Amino acid sequence: MATTENGGDAPPAPVEVVSGAQDDMAKRVLRKIDRTNIPLLFVTYMFNFMDKTILSSAAVFGLRDDNNLQGQEYSWVGSIFYFGYLIWEYPTRNCRCSYGGMHELRWIDDSALPPWHGWATITPGFMFLTSTWYTRDEMPVRLGIWFAGNSVGGLCSSLLAFGIGHIKDHVQLWRWMYIILSSATFLWSIPIGIFLPDSISKAGFLTPEERQYAADRVVISGTGSTENVPWKLEQVKECLLDPKTWLILFIELYSQIPNGGTQSFSNIVITSFDFTDLQSTLINIPYSVITASIIAGTGWLAGSYRTLNCLLIIAVVAPPVTGAAIIYNRDHVSKGVQLFAYFLLSSGPAAMPLNMSLVQSNYRGVTKKMTMTTMIFMAYCVGNIAGPHFFRKTEAPKYVTAFQTIMICYALVIVFALTLRFYLQWTNKKQESLEGFEGSAGASGAVADGKIADADGRNVAQTVTEVQLRPEDYDDVTDWKTYGFRYRL
Repeated sequence: MATTENGGDAPPAPVEVVSGAQDDMAKRVLRKIDRTNIPLLFVTYMFNFMDKTILSSAAVFGLRDDNNLQGQEYSWVGSIFYFGYLIWEYPTRNCRCSYGGMHELRWIDDSALPPWHGWATITPGFMFLTSTWYTRDEMPVRLGIWFAGNSVGGLCSSLLAFGIGHIKDHVQLWRWMYIILSSATFLWSIPIGIFLPDSISKAGFLTPEERQYAADRVVISGTGSTENVPWKLEQVKECLLDPKTWLILFIELYSQIPNGGTQSFSNIVITSFDFTDLQSTLINIPYSVITASIIAGTGWLAGSYRTLNCLLIIAVVAPPVTGAAIIYNRDHVSKGVQLFAYFLLSSGPAAMPLNMSLVQSNYRGVTKKMTMTTMIFMAYCVGNIAGPHFFRKTEAPKYVTAFQTIMICYALVIVFALTLRFYLQWTNKKQESLEGFEGSAGASGAVADGKIADADGRNVAQTVTEVQLRPEDYDDVTDWKTYGFRYRL
């Protein structure tokens, strides 16, 4: 085995194989990765969302009355969960720099500690895991698939609430919701602990040759190796100085303020359209199906076309602007139109996975990416903390301030998404001019004496086996310092 300048072992060179075997290896490795990781991430994210959205159903089934919640107290119930997220975010996210300790996420997912302790690791942890295993073209669709667990979780929580709504006993319906959900979540932690791999090098479902192939493919067409990398202060500083960091953060913040409010008040708003408590749980089922379909569909589009991401964010937040405007002026429209307007809000949650995929695809450097991941999740928490408080008890059932805020926030998301697209476009042109070639938004940048993945960056099987990687290709280098790296728009 070759050695690096500091005496460490260099990663072994890829094995040269014929073209047919290359394709077989590529398909086999990706299929095994998807088959193992995606179902685990999807179901875990489903439980994560159910744990939050069940509050809205519980509210119409007696939680507010039984606990004598007055004024804005119910809004604080919706917000307090995210304070726990915010507090636990930094210690659980940054206790290891290199994410070789994936078991931290696996075992604290549903421990005896407060629920936000485990859930605080889920979104940032899954974001980083996605960038660890997948290429830049594969990340958006995979992220969209597991994030769609959010909406499927909303669907399942609605079905659960509808079923429990028929129970007649002294326990109270809203308590049964939490008893059943907590038990199911605890049991799900067992397969997570057993089957979710810590890292590529420890993935028991891959052969040694497949593990090396999986590592090489993300070095060439991903955002670099993530294993055994020390924390670097200079990457933190670079992240804070990077203009795209703040544009992405503002997109996250202003898309999550509406999310935090509608998540806690969805069933309450639906009952204001003259539907019963049970009917409100059923109406949220098609709402969740629409949201899940949009998340998965836009994730596929973002992965297939490298210049659509910011435009897709604009496309999914535009309908909620219209929907919120109609509900804001609800005195002048029928109940049926108001319900239609409520369904227009369903595409808004798709902005978050699209925004997250911009982080995973456009940031290199483990510390820089982890810093950005932490920051975006903090913006997520702040938005969800603030959101419920725009639903003022004194304005029930119309909640004029809330829907006015939703309009303004999503309009700001459109402005920041356009600005981000123009900035990334300008940066790509600037790098092309400085480096003298087009580069690729699908490749990881220059490797092996200036070689980069082919122009479309999609023939990963051929590239992995033909490019002879050097030890320095595995180095922890940021996107600013990677020759040939181009941003997805």
